[in-house]
Amino acid sequence: MTTENHTGNGRSLALAALLASLCALLLLACSGFGARFGIWQFRTGFAILKWSAFLGLAAALAATVAVFVAGKGRHFGALSAALLAFVLGATAFGLPYSWKLKAGKVPRIHDISTDLDHPPQFVALAPARTGDVAYPGASVAAQQLRAYPDLKTAVLGVPMARAYQSALDTAREMGWQIVAAVPDEGRIEATDTTFWYGFKDDIVIRVFPAADRSLVDVRSASRVGISDVGTNAHRIRSFLAKLTHHPAPR
Repeated sequence: MTTENHTGNGRSLALAALLASLCALLLLACSGFGARFGIWQFRTGFAILKWSAFLGLAAALAATVAVFVAGKGRHFGALSAALLAFVLGATAFGLPYSWKLKAGKVPRIHDISTDLDHPPQFVALAPARTGDVAYPGASVAAQQLRAYPDLKTAVLGVPMARAYQSALDTAREMGWQIVAAVPDEGRIEATDTTFWYGFKDDIVIRVFPAADRSLVDVRSASRVGISDVGTNAHRIRSFLAKLTHHPAPR
């Protein structure tokens, strides 16, 4: 095959791979934002996500061949396009694949609590959860203990009023939408919306006095789905880390 043929084939294949990789990234972005803005259901978004990964993989493979062909033809423009297509295609494939791997490493649960014996209860948010209010039970608790043994009741060395205000301030700093704040009951309820798919996850915080200290428990539960891919545990862990380093109001 002549250098001219290598150049033409390399250019065509590189451009095709680049177009496919761009389409894969567009599908990747739309899969979540389409669900967030109500264009389609989240299950449709997951299906689009899967196809964006397949297209990204195909683009990366085509780009690999294009790199070889363009390199033989010494067409550096086609080679650059092929390398860019490989990076974009690998990204479109790699992100969903990494999420799939992560989902396989965490339990298929979506209701997490720092107190597994007496989880905080949703009150103000109960209607929004369409009946899904009660904690799932011992089976979910056992899976949580194995996967997230670090999630425990937080003990603050301040009276309840100060601990409650600190918990409320921390919840606001987390960017959560505060739905209910009942200081007499030590209860805070809030909703957090995920950035990409717009999933609504509900949080209830319970502050309880214990002599001159305060006990803080947190429960975070998704409204839909079976597995949260560790999102609720991560949310509680981030909240507790901020809370324990948050200056208690005087």
